[in-house]
Amino acid sequence: MKRFWSLCLVMAALIIIDQLTKGAIQTNLYYGQSIPVINGFFSIAYVKNTGAAFGFGAGAHDLFRQIMFLFLPVVFCGWIFYMLVKTIKGPLFLSVAYALILAGAVGNLIDRFSLGYVVDFLLFYWKDESNQFPAFNVADSCITVAAGLLIIDFFIQLKAKKAAEASAHASDPVSKP
Repeated sequence: MKRFWSLCLVMAALIIIDQLTKGAIQTNLYYGQSIPVINGFFSIAYVKNTGAAFGFGAGAHDLFRQIMFLFLPVVFCGWIFYMLVKTIKGPLFLSVAYALILAGAVGNLIDRFSLGYVVDFLLFYWKDESNQFPAFNVADSCITVAAGLLIIDFFIQLKAKKAAEASAHASDPVSKP
């Protein structure tokens, strides 16, 4: 149970950091403003994302957007919370990944419900901003790191399963010559 409460604290901290950074952007930059941090590579920018990842669905009908960007993510958060509780005593990578996904989803849902869009502000690009990667935020970063952890956990579990199968096969008297 200690892990669960520790992860709840991490989730709360990440949601607060996400909201504080987005608030700082809205307070200190005007919409569309970009401040270069590393010329030719990285800027802080105020971007409004009315769609999903990479702006997917931004121009879709309002009903579609409400279902896809409000209703389904709330249901998804419930499922991820269930998975977090269910696997809390399991592999650390897995429970941390679920916590990060939940923190990121909640951070972006707060924006969607309160503003109608998500505030993005981390803008990476090559040479000039016309060659940019879509802007993102702390919540998006949490989800991306979580995806990496899920991939790592998958390979760890796969390796453990193969080792267990090899061990079982080696100790099986029928399989020995």
